[in-house]
Amino acid sequence: MTHLDIELKILKEELAEMYQLVFAQLNKAKIALLTNDKELAREVNFNERRVNSLELTIDKDCENIFALFNPVAIDLRFVLACLKINSNLERIGDIADGIARYVKETTAQFDDLLLKESRLLDMFDIAISILDDVHQCFVNEDTKTARKVFRKDDLLDDINLKANAVIEKYIKANPDSVMQCLHIISTIRKLERVGDQSKTLLKK
Repeated sequence: MTHLDIELKILKEELAEMYQLVFAQLNKAKIALLTNDKELAREVNFNERRVNSLELTIDKDCENIFALFNPVAIDLRFVLACLKINSNLERIGDIADGIARYVKETTAQFDDLLLKESRLLDMFDIAISILDDVHQCFVNEDTKTARKVFRKDDLLDDINLKANAVIEKYIKANPDSVMQCLHIISTIRKLERVGDQSKTLLKK
């Protein structure tokens, strides 16, 4: 194994760690919102530093590979893909961090009826599933799974498109729940962007 091969192996392991970290962040944000667990929300906010730190490490390692080894062909495409995937994963980490902040700002647990009618839980499950699928696509170069990601993203888009009408109806029936509704609609928008960021990963 050449020194370049070793560096590429390290880079792949770092990117896998980034996937796992961001996946955990999104899942913890979901649990925090469901249970109004402010301590878990704070953990997500704190771990955002780890996401940012790992992003910088991966960026630096990519730059070092360019500078020291001048990769070509397949190796060049791999390093370029890692750079772009790394950036998208960091943005998904930001989304999880933002959702956790909503949990900290909410005084009461989110209403079960609101969660059900907005289909927020479905969105969380789909977004988390998409992120897992994207990781499998990267590891296994699986185009069949990639097509599943685009179908799942369509589901996120559909829920997002219907959200305004659902939230408006709920606010009319529950005028004291405006702040909760604003947090829910903002979370829906963020989860829709998880799908967009994930689709972009597949185009790298």
